[in-house]
This record gives sequence, structure tokens and C-alpha cells, in this order.
Amino acid sequence: MMKDELFKQSPKKQFEFDKSVASVFDDMIHRSVPFYKENLELCGTLLSKILPINASICDLGCSSANFLIFLAHLRKDFKLFGVDNSASMLEVARSKIKAYGLKIEFFEANLSEFSFFACEAIVAHYTMQFIRPPKRQALIDSIYQKLNTGGVFIMSEKILYEDAFLSKNMIELYADYKEKQGYSKFEIASKREALENVLIPYSQKENLNMLQIAGFKRIESIFKWANFESFIAFKD
Repeated sequence: MMKDELFKQSPKKQFEFDKSVASVFDDMIHRSVPFYKENLELCGTLLSKILPINASICDLGCSSANFLIFLAHLRKDFKLFGVDNSASMLEVARSKIKAYGLKIEFFEANLSEFSFFACEAIVAHYTMQFIRPPKRQALIDSIYQKLNTGGVFIMSEKILYEDAFLSKNMIELYADYKEKQGYSKFEIASKREALENVLIPYSQKENLNMLQIAGFKRIESIFKWANFESFIAFKD
């Protein structure tokens, strides 16, 4: 696994999932998202417990296929699909599943234009925050419509706090977390600059409202650490 040192210099462009990011993504995500591995394992194990035999699961913004690989090892009967708009990320994903000898189908597509198909579960780990706000609700609507009855949608997101005092302190806690993972203050500030207007988080209430508007009625939070949260929504 190559070490993420992309932001040791000031960013020359906005953040994107290009070849340079794809090459260090696994290190980046594990050091940048608190409890990334534990949360994916929680979500995956829960799906393996509640989904029927031969369930289809589609991972939106699948990146390097970490979640899909975990699912494939949990249950051999799952039919697994990954969607990502980055050819570089999918190249890494395909090389990993080849090494594991797994069968996972990938689609290179912009999620806002993707032709969804019926699934028992759809997941989006730290993906919706990269969808432009004007297109986000329509995407959630499409997910709801294509889920089979009894289907499940899991969404993990970086979130905003509405209380300004709490928000400031959570941002500082997160910066401290990243320093403990080996990132310098300069790297943290450089990445924040590159992500500005690219990663646009919603508050917990905004995310819940978006799910409710789409039609989901049973919605719960299943994981939360500071400004990161995972939601599960059921289509009855």
C-alpha cells in the first residue's frame, strides 16, 4: 500500500479521484476517515445478516472495492456490483478482485446519469458528499425507486453540525485525529483547500430529510464518530 503524501505541497487543482489519488487511496481513506474499516465491517456484517439469499448489492462510488471485497468474503451468494466515475479507481478495484479471484461487476459512470437496476441493497460510503447539491435529491430518489420492496440503503457521510460552537470543536477534533495518523498541519490545510466546493457535507437533519423526501420511512443512524455518520433506510 503506497503512502499518501499528495498534499505535502500546496494543491495545484481541486481534489479529484485521478491516478495519483487512486494509487494511494487505501492509505488515504484509512488515515482520513475515522473507524473506516470498523464501520465498513459493521455495515457489511449487518447486510449479510438481514439480506435474503442471492441478494444483489450495488456500491455507489465503490472506489477501490474495499466494501465489495469484504461482502464477497462474507457471503458467496451475494451478487455484487460497483459503480464509480473514476477509471483510475476502477483499475485498482479490478486488479484487487482479480488477485482475490472474486466475481464483481463494475460500471464506470457518473451517478447522476447512471441507469439504476433493481437491487436488494444499495450502499454509498462517503459518496453523496461529492454529488453536487442540486443533483443529490434526484439521486436519492432514483435509489429509492430502484430498491426492491424490503430493500436497504446504507449511506455513510461526513456531516456538518448546526451548532457553531460544537461544529468548531468537532472540526478541531478531526484535525487532531488526522495529525495522530501522521498528517502534518500543512497537509491537512492543503487537502482542505483542494476539497473546498468539491466535498459538500450536509447536516444530520438535511440527510434525514433527503431520505424522507425520497420515500424512506424507517431510517436509523447505525454509526457516528464526531462529524462522520452512517444511516440505514428501509424501503417498506
